[in-house]
Amino acid sequence: MKDIAEQEVIDVGDMDVEAFNDFAAEQGWSDGMPLYVPTEEKVATFVDTVRGDNRPIPPVPPRQVVPTLQSLAANAVMAGCKAEYFPVVAAAMRGVLDPEYNLHGTLATTHSCAPMVMVSGPIRHKLGINCGSNCFGQGWRPNATIGRALGLMLLNIAGAKPGEMDRSTQGNPAKYTFCFGENEEENPWTPYHVQRGFAPNDSVVTVMSGEGPHNLNDHGSTTGDGLLTTFAGSMSTPGANTIYGKGPMMVVIGPEHAATLKRDGYTIDSIRQELFRRARVHASRISQENQDTYISTGHKPDGDWFTIGRSPDDIHITVAGGPGKHSAFIPSFGGTSVSCVRIAG
Repeated sequence: MKDIAEQEVIDVGDMDVEAFNDFAAEQGWSDGMPLYVPTEEKVATFVDTVRGDNRPIPPVPPRQVVPTLQSLAANAVMAGCKAEYFPVVAAAMRGVLDPEYNLHGTLATTHSCAPMVMVSGPIRHKLGINCGSNCFGQGWRPNATIGRALGLMLLNIAGAKPGEMDRSTQGNPAKYTFCFGENEEENPWTPYHVQRGFAPNDSVVTVMSGEGPHNLNDHGSTTGDGLLTTFAGSMSTPGANTIYGKGPMMVVIGPEHAATLKRDGYTIDSIRQELFRRARVHASRISQENQDTYISTGHKPDGDWFTIGRSPDDIHITVAGGPGKHSAFIPSFGGTSVSCVRIAG
């Protein structure tokens, strides 16, 4: 039987923001950055934005408590979200609760993974989510606070406290926040959420437990073939968890690179096929001990080469970012999935 999260209202009296942050840090609620005060009035306003979504919320591992909407909303308030962002945050939380996402494993691992949040569909523009230049970076409140809110929920509801349940060896700045929008307007193929079976007008959150973005810099190639050679070479790293052959990865193609690939006839499927064929690590680049580890997990080499995943289907393709000849590779934790949830409303 699962426990229902207890709802507790704490009287903070005349505390100012600084005093509240000191208090929150003492309680273990803080990610280290300043928090907003989650007043009852603000929490109620956030909850009202998802009142029409009657889907049950599953228990949150590893603590296995069923969170109240108020507890989710309080974390979103503390993160600095606006009320209208809350349906996106709630959908992202549902995404990481997909059993295939493996929330317990991704939170407790020594790997540096963090929950990647990608937003697709009309809500990107309604909320002002950055899908273009610097989409992984600073400067946009929705991107910054939606990702942060999910992180606070995992800290305070799941119990992922650094050094305790969160055992990441070095961590990753994306643990603070990792949220961006898909650049559908400059995607010459099918938007990612449509690839996954949603309607074009659906607003969808996609989550994956990933590393921070790895830059794919190619200013020289003038053909799609040349770009894929660069992408595959950069993805072929023996240090990424995906080399163990047990998890997905995201390739986020910049609009200029996407235009070149489209011009040369490449499709989403043919890009997957080519990257899987080319992105391999030669056994000479991997110690024998590590090769034995790969093989013990069921990832046997193809001759003298190790593929970066189990199949081309492990490679997920989207378009985001602005002008410039850069793309990005986001390897996952490994034992996880890429989960998509339609945003209510």
